[in-house]
Amino acid sequence: MKNIVIKNATIINEYQKIQADILIKNGRFERIDKNIEVNYKVEEIDAKENYLFPGIIDDQVHFREPGLTHKANIFTESRAAVAGGVTSFMEMPNTNPPAFTQDLLQQKYEIASKSSLANYSFFMGTSNDNYDEVMRTNGADVCGVKIFMGSSTGNLLVDDPKLLEKIFANCPLLVATHCEDENTIISNTKKYKAQYGDEAKANLHPLIRNEEACYLSSSLAVHLAKKHNTRLHILHISTQKELDLFVNDIPLKDKRITSEGCVHHINFSDEDYEQLGNLIKCNPAIKTIEDRNAIRQAILDNRIDIIATDHAPHTFEEKQQKYFAAPSGLPLVQHSFDLMYKGVLEGWITIEKVIDKMCHAPSICYNIKERGFIREGYFADFFLFNPNIIWEINKGNIFYKCNWSPLEGQKLNGRVEKTFVNGNLAYSLDHGFGDFNGMRLNFNKK
Repeated sequence: MKNIVIKNATIINEYQKIQADILIKNGRFERIDKNIEVNYKVEEIDAKENYLFPGIIDDQVHFREPGLTHKANIFTESRAAVAGGVTSFMEMPNTNPPAFTQDLLQQKYEIASKSSLANYSFFMGTSNDNYDEVMRTNGADVCGVKIFMGSSTGNLLVDDPKLLEKIFANCPLLVATHCEDENTIISNTKKYKAQYGDEAKANLHPLIRNEEACYLSSSLAVHLAKKHNTRLHILHISTQKELDLFVNDIPLKDKRITSEGCVHHINFSDEDYEQLGNLIKCNPAIKTIEDRNAIRQAILDNRIDIIATDHAPHTFEEKQQKYFAAPSGLPLVQHSFDLMYKGVLEGWITIEKVIDKMCHAPSICYNIKERGFIREGYFADFFLFNPNIIWEINKGNIFYKCNWSPLEGQKLNGRVEKTFVNGNLAYSLDHGFGDFNGMRLNFNKK
C-alpha cells in the first residue's frame, strides 16, 4: 500500500472549505495540514485544479447478484460506483434468492469480498415467515434490516400486520422501509388496466403508485416506530405530504426516525415521462414538480437526512416493454454526484450541503465506523473532482452492465478525476480502474 501526499487540494468537509495537503498512510488519513513534507518515500499528487471530497456513501443500491446478473453484478456496479465518487454502498436484499437467511446474507458478503471495488454492506431481508432469521442479524457488521411494506421489484412484500408490529417492537437494528400501501396500488392498477390495457403509458405510474399509497404506508411505519421506539429509516421519499412526518429540530445523531431522498425524485418530475417513458419508471414513482421542489426544500432544512440513488438497473430491452410489463428502476450510482453538482450550479443547493447529505449524513445515520469524513485516523475514502471539465454522458463512458442511462446526451460541468478507497486508487479518468477489493463496513452498535 502506497503512502500518498495530496498537494494543494481544495477540501470541502464538515461545512468548511480549506486549502491543505493530505498525507495518506496505511490506507488512512494520517495528517491534514498546510505544506506537508515527509522524509520517506511517498507518491505525490497535485490537486491544484481539484476539489477533494469525502467518499460518497450510498445507502440504497440494487446490484442484482445473485440470480439477476444479466442486469448487473457486484463487480460491474461497484466499478460504476467508484467512477462516480461512491466509495461505499449498502445493497438491498431483493436478489434471487432473496437474502432471507443468515447463510444467504453471508454468501453476498463473500461475493463482494472477492469482486467489489468499493466498500460494502448488505441489508438483511424480511418476509412474512423469517422473523427468527432477522433477529439473528449482527448489527456490528450488517447495516440494517429491510422491509418492503409495498411490493416492488422481487417478491419481498411483508403484509402481515402482526409480524410488522413484532419486528418494530423487537428489532435492535436500524429498520429501513420501502413504504407504499399495497391495497391502494392494487386498486389503482386494476382501474387503469381496465381503462387503458396495453395502451397504458408510463405517465400513469404516479397515478397508480400515488401520494395516498406512499403516505398511508409511511405514516404507518412512523406510527409503529414511535410506539416501539424503533430505529426507523424511510427510503426514497417521493411526496410533499410525507415530509410532515419528519422533524428537523434535533441533530441527526439523536433522531430515531430518519428519511432519504433519491436523486431521481430530486431531479425529475412527471413532465419527464413524455420524453423518457419507462426509462424513469421506478417505485415509488417520480411525481409532480411540486413534490420534487418540496423534497429539495426538505433536504435544505434537514427534514430529509440523506441523499442516495436506489440504483436499480434493468436491461434496455426489458425497459422497452409495454408499461405494465416493464420493470421499475433505473441505473444512477455512477451519476448521483453529477446530478447533485448540477443542482449546485443551478443555485438551489450548496456544495457543502451536498457533501453533508451524501457523505457525512449516511455515516452518522448508520453509525458507520471511521468513514464519511476527511478526518485524521479515518479510512482514506475520497475523490478528486475537476469542476472545469465539460463532458457528455454517453454509452462510451457509462460503466453500468446494462449500458444505458436516462441521462444520456446531457452535457455536464465538472467530472470525477480520481477516486480512492481505503487509500488505494480505485478509479482514474486517465487510467481506468484499480485491481483490489474494498472492505466490509463496520458499525458502532448503540
